[in-house]
Amino acid sequence: MSHREDGEVVTKKKIEVKKPRRFKVVFLNDDYTPMDFVCRVLENVFHKSPAESASIMLNVHNSGAGIAGIYTKEVAETKLEQTLKWARQEGHPLALSMEPE
Repeated sequence: MSHREDGEVVTKKKIEVKKPRRFKVVFLNDDYTPMDFVCRVLENVFHKSPAESASIMLNVHNSGAGIAGIYTKEVAETKLEQTLKWARQEGHPLALSMEPE
């Protein structure tokens, strides 16, 4: 609190800034989408290295699901939409989900 020259009290408002909620983009296993396509998507859309892509793809294959990345809501939605569009153009039934972190 501080006082102005005219005697009035001036208060400062504390502004609270919250971090945006983040979402996981999860690849789901299916028996039809080729593993090399999943790796290409992980490298091109999610900017993973070839080693990271292979690791995530094998996790999806072996455990049924794998996290491609964690992003703000808008970025997660965009990456999910880009991936699904590409998969459909290539004729793959690839499934993904977006889950709160």
